[in-house]
Amino acid sequence: MKLSVVIPVYNEETSVTELVERVKAVPVDKEIITVDDRSRDNTLAVLNRISGIRVLAHPVNRGKGSAVRTGLAHATGDVVVIQDADLEYSPNDYPSLLRPFRDPRVDAVYGSRFRGTGNSFLLHSKLANYFLTFLTNALFGGRITDMETCYKLIRRPLFQGLGLTADRFEIEPEITAKLLRRHCRIAEVPIQYNARRAGKKIGPRDGVAACVALLRWYVR
Repeated sequence: MKLSVVIPVYNEETSVTELVERVKAVPVDKEIITVDDRSRDNTLAVLNRISGIRVLAHPVNRGKGSAVRTGLAHATGDVVVIQDADLEYSPNDYPSLLRPFRDPRVDAVYGSRFRGTGNSFLLHSKLANYFLTFLTNALFGGRITDMETCYKLIRRPLFQGLGLTADRFEIEPEITAKLLRRHCRIAEVPIQYNARRAGKKIGPRDGVAACVALLRWYVR
């Protein structure tokens, strides 16, 4: 089973090389697709020096969701995973995340930070994640524990057929809402998580946008 690793990147010149090397080291059949979202630092130059990966670049900054959609359009694997470049998630979890796909009835696998190990969330982040997951389950009849997880592995034809439209962080609730609306079978696997205390973080504005997006997709 071939895995397409889509890495949206924005201003991660200090971490992206290490992240890509970690992804390369995982013993699974894979392709690595990076999408630079018009970084203001030297991220794109760093990516262009790394061998064995595909580098795509946006001419203007468009947001994480847009970068995910760009990478997804170029994916060719059997399963696609989104991989953030900030070293919070461990690619070593790939083998365990792929294992449920041996069951042909499984459409997607989510890596749950709340079932795994690692550094604890900041309190406000934890509460926000709990609330957004609760709202998603309540609206769409799900039973997941971590809607906002980066590690969403989805069979490629299904993923590419979801008709995703979000440009920013609301891509996360959009993916889950559309999977649940289609009654897709989602399995969950515990993952490692090491939250960083600095850098880009989802803020209150993004949380409100996620709630609005969930309600909009519920009405549709």
